[in-house]
Amino acid sequence: MKTLLVVDDNKDVLSAVKLLMKSKVDEVVTTPDPSSIPQLIRKHKPQVVLLDMNFRATINSGNEGLYWLSEIKRIAPEIAVVLFTAYADVSLAVEGMKIGASDFIVKPFDNTVLAETLINAFGRDKGKKIKSSGPKMLWGESPAMQQVRMLVERVAPTDANILITGENGTGKDLLAREIHRLSKRSDAHIETVDMGAVIETLFESELYGHVKGAFTDARSDRAGKFETAHGGTLFLDEIGNLPYHLQAKLLTSLQQRKIVKVGSNIPIDIDIRLICATNKDLPGMVAEGAFRQDLFYRINTITIELPPLRERQEDIPSLVEMFIKKYAAIYSRPEVNVSQEAMARLCTQAWPGNIRQLEHAVEKAMILSDRSQLGITDFDLHDPQSNISGQATTLESMERNAITTAIKLHSGNMSEVARHLGITRQTLYNKLRKYGI
Repeated sequence: MKTLLVVDDNKDVLSAVKLLMKSKVDEVVTTPDPSSIPQLIRKHKPQVVLLDMNFRATINSGNEGLYWLSEIKRIAPEIAVVLFTAYADVSLAVEGMKIGASDFIVKPFDNTVLAETLINAFGRDKGKKIKSSGPKMLWGESPAMQQVRMLVERVAPTDANILITGENGTGKDLLAREIHRLSKRSDAHIETVDMGAVIETLFESELYGHVKGAFTDARSDRAGKFETAHGGTLFLDEIGNLPYHLQAKLLTSLQQRKIVKVGSNIPIDIDIRLICATNKDLPGMVAEGAFRQDLFYRINTITIELPPLRERQEDIPSLVEMFIKKYAAIYSRPEVNVSQEAMARLCTQAWPGNIRQLEHAVEKAMILSDRSQLGITDFDLHDPQSNISGQATTLESMERNAITTAIKLHSGNMSEVARHLGITRQTLYNKLRKYGI
């Protein structure tokens, strides 16, 4: 089924495109609100999105379009995105092509050209793997991150297995995607598996796939993550959460570079670049017998440790600016900045939740404040010299507070809570059970 999603704040344009394309595709979905894009993608599963570059008459920078392009490619990299832009913004459309757009159309548009471009987008790269796109790494200027950058630029072009370590919220998943982007496999796909969210009984089916009839609900053949990552990168997040008795199965697959689907006895060759990540002390787990030593050696040819935010505080202003732009686009806010006093205080916080906590603080301030300049009170910051009773001091308490706050903010909508926290629904449910929420 061919489904087209059209995103433009001009309702006349939406009507015109829908009328033009309704006889050429099976479904045309329209919206004037770009913030509804994630929901509409999940509901209608479009193969092509026609995306306007600007959504507010007072702001014509094109940043909104580039942001939503990146979001679409992050959510569903297989979707072809055609950009809609004014003649004056053609250079921005070209920039959009560099980060994943399939084509662009200049307004005012010719009906025949628009229709042909959209039809071509449905057939573009059919059967081929789609290059994964998404937000790029913000390295910052801190010495700690510059050392990481130098190491990444050296090892990314190789096929060496990489283990990324660091506290929760330091951006290990984003670094994995940056390594893939800089690798020789960047034209292929990066598959991500949250090892902390995989149900043990479905571990083999999830990673290796299954054939029809392998078990009760196996109504058709299914490719596993190893197979779909063939030619690209397989990112195993939270590798330290993999139960000991399943580690041997994973090790065998990595050593032999072959997999066997559940219910089959035919080996399948795999060609993947492996990246793993963890916030756990794997050497300590090896010493305690909780993690296989041979698997540990297999996955960490190169180890890259991401520093916590407290060790790269000079990068906080750049991160805050990036998050301000992100949520200004999402919540349709005019130009917003942060006062010097607030920025100074942001730079002195401990941030036990690291970049993820900082991002949530910025998002919350953007939601609750209607001022163009955010001050100290908008961020609910505490004096770093004081010891406030009841202040969350552990990562666990910070995580629990973040979850409960997100649940209240999104009125119990667990899909939105998971999106807000940057985790899968299954991981969210695991944490709800863990903390008794």
